[in-house]
Amino acid sequence: MNLVSRVHETATTQPEKIAYHFMGQDTSYAEFDVSVSKFASALQDLGIEKGDHVAFLLGNTPHFLISLYATMRIGATAIPVNPIYTPDEISYIIQNSDAKAVIALDQLLPLVEQAAEAFPTVEHYIICETDPSTPEKIAALPVNVKSKVRSFTQLIGIGKTDVDPVHVDENETAIILYTSGTTGRPKGAMLTHKNIYSNARDVADYLGFSENDRVIATLPVFHVFALTVVVNAPLLRGATILLIPRFSPGDVFKIAREKEATVFAGVPTMYNFLYQFPEGKKEDFESIRLSISGGSSLPVALLHNFEEKFDVRVSEGYGLSESSPVTCFNPSDRERIPGSIGTNITNVVNKVVDELGNEVPDGEVGELIVRGPNVMKGYYKMPEETAAALRDGWLYTGDLARRDEDGYFYIVDRKKDLVIVGGYNVYPREVEEVLFEHRDVVEAAVIGVPDPDFGEEVHAFVVLKDGVKEDVESLKSYCRKRLAKYKVPKHIELLEELPKNTTGKILRRTLKNHVTI
Repeated sequence: MNLVSRVHETATTQPEKIAYHFMGQDTSYAEFDVSVSKFASALQDLGIEKGDHVAFLLGNTPHFLISLYATMRIGATAIPVNPIYTPDEISYIIQNSDAKAVIALDQLLPLVEQAAEAFPTVEHYIICETDPSTPEKIAALPVNVKSKVRSFTQLIGIGKTDVDPVHVDENETAIILYTSGTTGRPKGAMLTHKNIYSNARDVADYLGFSENDRVIATLPVFHVFALTVVVNAPLLRGATILLIPRFSPGDVFKIAREKEATVFAGVPTMYNFLYQFPEGKKEDFESIRLSISGGSSLPVALLHNFEEKFDVRVSEGYGLSESSPVTCFNPSDRERIPGSIGTNITNVVNKVVDELGNEVPDGEVGELIVRGPNVMKGYYKMPEETAAALRDGWLYTGDLARRDEDGYFYIVDRKKDLVIVGGYNVYPREVEEVLFEHRDVVEAAVIGVPDPDFGEEVHAFVVLKDGVKEDVESLKSYCRKRLAKYKVPKHIELLEELPKNTTGKILRRTLKNHVTI
């Protein structure tokens, strides 16, 4: 169960097959495999050994793909980090993960200069050049910093191609993914080679990936959704990755047309932007056989609008970092149910349980728990948190869900996002779905805020279409016709945009800071 070996096999049997396309340039599997071998050799020459930790501060560039597979090839552990995190967030992860080396884009050189003094345990900083002036900037670094800095390009240039992959057991840690930290400091989910290989394999099988697919990768590849669905699964099948540096509706439509893309994966925010893009038309996605949505719940109204406009089916799925990540997907060969996250993927079992861990009847709401070869081995250096999340072989997700009689699952909400109004449960997603159906609403998010009489009240934030001067009272009236009284937002605030993280997930915790009423 080794992803690196599968890429090497494809490079041997189909050397000219295109592994990825980036900024107008194709790279074959043979070329990719050579770059991986050379960079792996260079890392070993720097003293990076099996079991060492290597942090990546990289975006959607070939540097990430090469670094990931080279790190795994020598048995080291990869630690992808969002490069636009704040210095404090990055510092915490580098320190907590015990990183021995850091691979970073040259735009982060100022941060590297600070980090080189702050983290003495980090022995090497490898800079990926994207600007012609980068060598000069490296040369101008203080001597004590410059001694730790290496050039990515130069390392590949001196690397060797005849280095054998280091043998690793399938249960050894391949990647540590730090969760977004919505409930405190990020936790490092330790994913084994078996975890990431099995999930890539099972996703590819379930969704019918083949070597003929051309998969658009505009999701941030350092995030677990992209890592499996648009990086590892396509490479496992010998498909082609169409790598886009950052999300732009125009760029997505352009590469879909020019490269006749067959698979698109995005989060609900991306689907909203694509749908709202004035120049977007059905012909842009005529080669797409499968559109995948994940990361957070896709509003049903948006799903129907997108499918109608582009004549493409959208399959919603579910996953989390701790399960590598995918556990459910709407099947591509059977009925797709709007609003559902689908059924168990191959080799993975989902179950809905009560507070005591007992399975609840179909139709009832409980906590979703997961079991399968994709479930993490635990949180790095956090035994108590690991024991709370992993119980009797099951991963407790913290998400509230229900299952229907046909085995389709539905996410109701995050356990922690539940709003309790006078003893009644209000699931924010239910209210958001109603708001999304309003013709003038672009985005909506609902949270609970304290109320002296009822404990909590429903508070909504709404983004309207450009030029619309909607009366808040009319929005409330719209909700009253469709929701029970206790579910109707007591207050609705209009925003120009909702705060989101880099994967497009709405930051509910940040929204609490926007409450002005």
